[in-house]
Amino acid sequence: MLPGSQEGGIAKNIKIIDWLKADLITSVSALFKAMLRSNEELIMDALASLHITCYVLGRRLGINFNRLDLKVEAKLRKGIDQEHEVEKWYGDLSGLLNYLAEKKR
Repeated sequence: MLPGSQEGGIAKNIKIIDWLKADLITSVSALFKAMLRSNEELIMDALASLHITCYVLGRRLGINFNRLDLKVEAKLRKGIDQEHEVEKWYGDLSGLLNYLAEKKR
């Protein structure tokens, strides 16, 4: 290992984390603008960007994709058990949990 390379790696990781945080804000802004325009393609693009950025940010923070998936599933189950409004009114949490379970098969 080259002298100072570990510090460079840490600095690089901090920089990418900051970049990802800014990317989250940019993607949320893009989503809101797309919703105002009622443009489905732009909405999907912004949502996909948010999804990707969250997974990559988690990885940079030391959380692997599988652990994040497990946490998402646990939160969905908790929301279902606690009868979250979006679940009571639309069944969206159950629908998403079922979708994720089907994808695993």
